[in-house]
Amino acid sequence: MSTQIEAPHLVAQRLTDARKASGRTQEEACAHLGMSRPTFIAIEKGLRTATPEEILKLASFYGRSVHELIRPGAPTVSLEPHLRTALSAARPDYATLQKAIGEMQRLAEDYAELERLLNNKLVERFPNEITLPKSLSARSLRSFAENVAVRERARLFLGDQPIPNLRHMLENEVGIRIFLGDIPSGVAGMYAFVADVRYCVMINRLHPIERRRATLAHEYGHFLCDRHKPGIDYLEEQMRRSLNERFVEAFAMSFLMPETGIRRQFHEVCDSSGDFQVADLCRLSNFYCVSVQAMALRMEALELIPDGTWDFLKQEQFKVADARLALNLERLASMDSNEVYPIRYKYLAVQAYEQGLISEGQLARFLRCDRTTARDIVEQCINRYDDVDALGKQAELILDFQHSLLRPVERQAV
Repeated sequence: MSTQIEAPHLVAQRLTDARKASGRTQEEACAHLGMSRPTFIAIEKGLRTATPEEILKLASFYGRSVHELIRPGAPTVSLEPHLRTALSAARPDYATLQKAIGEMQRLAEDYAELERLLNNKLVERFPNEITLPKSLSARSLRSFAENVAVRERARLFLGDQPIPNLRHMLENEVGIRIFLGDIPSGVAGMYAFVADVRYCVMINRLHPIERRRATLAHEYGHFLCDRHKPGIDYLEEQMRRSLNERFVEAFAMSFLMPETGIRRQFHEVCDSSGDFQVADLCRLSNFYCVSVQAMALRMEALELIPDGTWDFLKQEQFKVADARLALNLERLASMDSNEVYPIRYKYLAVQAYEQGLISEGQLARFLRCDRTTARDIVEQCINRYDDVDALGKQAELILDFQHSLLRPVERQAV
């Protein structure tokens, strides 16, 4: 009986959230349905149950799937209103950004639903929030950011080595939900923290991998100093001079390129060859999975190379791609996943499907693909080809997702 009373209110809240996120007014929705405004208001307040036909029409009108509007469980707290407060309607890419925010909301909701279906919550190891002293000078701010980065690396047992898979590490070791999206090129990323889905980040999938990693480290800096304040990072505003923004930028560079590791590598090269050349700069940037520009500016700040080195390289029209090819540098940063959703999200979806908790059609929706591709993803997840049989051919190993590793292993007799 309780469910019968609550269900209309849950659907009503989802319908209201979807309408607001799509930018539609109540008058527009009424006209689309061909009903009076008082009747529509009653639907959004949960006083009148929407019919299946009305839900189908509204889902199409709002650009949502029917499942999103009637899925079981209470609606998650919406990310969209929080992010819209940081969105300027005057921007030419306003509509595209609104679409990206909506997709970020749906990914967060889908992630929460998969966790609910499998009773498998993301482990959170959040650090304490940092309060920035208001009286920091430019030099002391950089020192403060450096110390925070050192402490955070120590907390995560990273030492001063590169972080090959930054996205995977921040999700599994901290508990941040990280998505990639087709965001306008002038936007690096966006972030928001709400109770149900916690801290979510969306990074511009169209940017080069080195920029994506820098953006992710930047958003992690926001998580440390102002995690409850949503934000959209526009590239043209990277030089904003607010205290928090200056800290975040300094933290990101220190976190990705730790001082002790950079100094050690620099002195090893100099001791070995008696010099530090452009090729060495390229190799070092590749080793730490950052851009040549970021590494040059970092080394300038550490006073390892002269100020203005990067400006000189730009003036000389230095081509990073050509240098990478000539030096035969493999891009270590490619270890970061290029998928829209995290690896954990994909495996949760496959596991839910294998357990019969979702249909093949629902699996395809969760994985943002067609059914054929979804079946291929399932095969990739549950089958492995990293062994050979008695004839030396590649053998297929079937992994049972439901097999418990807490009970004794049953070995076959030889």
